[in-house]
Amino acid sequence: MYSGMAARYGSDLIVDLMARYGIAHAALNPGSTFRGLHDSIVNYGGNRPEIIECPHEEIAVGIAHGYAKVTGKPMAAIVHDVVGLLHASMAVYYAYLDRVPMLLMGATGPIDPARRRPHIDWIHTAVTQGEAVREFTKWECQPAGAEDVVDSFARAYRIATTDPPGPVYL
Repeated sequence: MYSGMAARYGSDLIVDLMARYGIAHAALNPGSTFRGLHDSIVNYGGNRPEIIECPHEEIAVGIAHGYAKVTGKPMAAIVHDVVGLLHASMAVYYAYLDRVPMLLMGATGPIDPARRRPHIDWIHTAVTQGEAVREFTKWECQPAGAEDVVDSFARAYRIATTDPPGPVYL
């Protein structure tokens, strides 16, 4: 923890995990599907990892790809559910072909249909969003809740950085 505060949200836990695993940068296109994580990076994590704001998800993944080529270390790229992941998919494919470690993270709307807002949550929520990149990531997982995040993140990092390295999707 950077702020001295105790983690209150699942997104705070993700910020703690990024710190624990040395993720220094996160490229993202800001928006509402991962607003909680963005808020936690800024308010809980003290702007760590450093946010690299991108105008498009494919650019975010491309930056993470280049970072991995230069440093040999994975970087986070955070994308929106459905449309963001689809926009990023070609860049994820190239990262897979180039065997670069990368932590690709997505967010979704409420899985429980009773909690979804009319229209927007229905068109931006996928129950199994990782299917869009399953064939060109080393591993993908959609943790069901905060209690699953620690093990999923640890496994994702290990798989992304184990030879041959490659992108993973959480």
